[in-house]
Amino acid sequence: MVQHGARLVRCLGQAFKGCRAIHTKADNSRLTIARILEEKPADPTDVVVTGFIRSIRNQKQRSFASIGDGSSLEPLQALLTPAQAQSLSTGTAVRFMGSWRPSPNPKAQSHELHVVDVDIIGPADPATFPLQKKYHTPEYLRTMPHMRTRIPINSTLLRLRSDAIAAVTSMFYEHGFAQTHTPIITSSDCEGAGEVFNVGTSRQGPKTEDDDGTFFRAPKYLTVSSQLHLEALAQSVGNVWTLSPTFRAEKSDTARHLSEFYMLEAEVIFTETMDDVMQVVQNTIGAVTKGLETGSRVGNELLQNAAPETELLRRWRGGSRDFPRVTYTEAIRVLQSSTHQFEHEPKWCSGLQAEHERYIANELGNSSNATIPVFVTHYPKAIKPFYMLPSATSEDGLETVDCFDLLVPEACEIVGGSMREHRLEPLIRSMQANKMIPPGPMPTDEELGELKWYVDLRKWGSVPHGGFGLGFDRLLAYLAGVPNIREVVTFPRWVGRCDC
Repeated sequence: MVQHGARLVRCLGQAFKGCRAIHTKADNSRLTIARILEEKPADPTDVVVTGFIRSIRNQKQRSFASIGDGSSLEPLQALLTPAQAQSLSTGTAVRFMGSWRPSPNPKAQSHELHVVDVDIIGPADPATFPLQKKYHTPEYLRTMPHMRTRIPINSTLLRLRSDAIAAVTSMFYEHGFAQTHTPIITSSDCEGAGEVFNVGTSRQGPKTEDDDGTFFRAPKYLTVSSQLHLEALAQSVGNVWTLSPTFRAEKSDTARHLSEFYMLEAEVIFTETMDDVMQVVQNTIGAVTKGLETGSRVGNELLQNAAPETELLRRWRGGSRDFPRVTYTEAIRVLQSSTHQFEHEPKWCSGLQAEHERYIANELGNSSNATIPVFVTHYPKAIKPFYMLPSATSEDGLETVDCFDLLVPEACEIVGGSMREHRLEPLIRSMQANKMIPPGPMPTDEELGELKWYVDLRKWGSVPHGGFGLGFDRLLAYLAGVPNIREVVTFPRWVGRCDC
């Protein structure tokens, strides 16, 4: 059996090498526009460019076409004859073949493509094509999410997401975290807020004594968090993380909320201090800002569109600094002593409103040349979920839990995390206090219901652990200087809207 397995591994390895060789050969035969603009083609007399026409400008003796393929904010300029450009219009998918020559106006672009042959791959009717060479409002572009990433800045935001995913994946791998895939359909409402989407089928089956007629025979939901499942997986393979879609049926029509969004969540096992978890948060954000701060292509392109660009640079620099920390109680004192007029009065044991979070982030996170995220820790136990670990020491005799939020300007809270209650009896008491199960001695399996499996984790080898959830879309919007989270999501869903 071992010999057969070894042969299988060798065969798969050889097949992989063959596929990699084919893939590399294909990559070398057709460069992206970004690569062509950055590097001189190996053979400048024989260059092939594919992409979409962004604009066409016709003169008597020549025509100029701007072509983009989504790999760069900057288009490639191509020089054609009027006859070659006759059938071209904005949006047309083309393949140009020609030579890469120095441009007479190198300030605009050092070289340009002198086209020899034009191949129209996909025509676009100029009378109906919706994206013309003019400014389109974000609201208008949201009406056509299937097309708006053709706009250069929107494709740049898409590449920002790709780069950020690559950066955090590398960081977690280097720190020994296992990437996992948690379920989208779940049996529990992790946050207990009740703002969940129910999962069902269009038809309901016949009801029997043991079957309520639904597909799963019990209420199921689209997940609001992967946390509970990550806690189970962490006790199997150690530190774990995931980046997956989550769903909230919250009827909030603000620039910070979506009904479907991505959460980066991690769980740290065998740790007794929240400092370890907060350090992972810093590492995660620093991994994303590092490339932006050191001049990645996406970073440079975002700066070209930033107004002002200095604020973006401040945010990127802040990702590599030590994040300041303040307790919730201290934050309330800061707010109460401020002369700023708040719409909602800040008081202990009330959740921080967006205006409070914005004030704290601006007041405590500003340095001379950086905007630094701020940790607010140790919130009142009464306003936090059942699974959070009570603080070992209380501040001013007030009962708090070992938890934290990470605040930034504009986006406000982008991370929430805590130490988890890993002891069986205190967890049961917390669930009873939150009226999730009836009071009394150890509850029965029936009383625990859909959370029986979560309680089981505390029975068999439970250890101290903690974790966090990072709103990935909020982070990207903050780092890109985009005021509305809907612009960094390819197909945004929010209350009343689910296009495509």
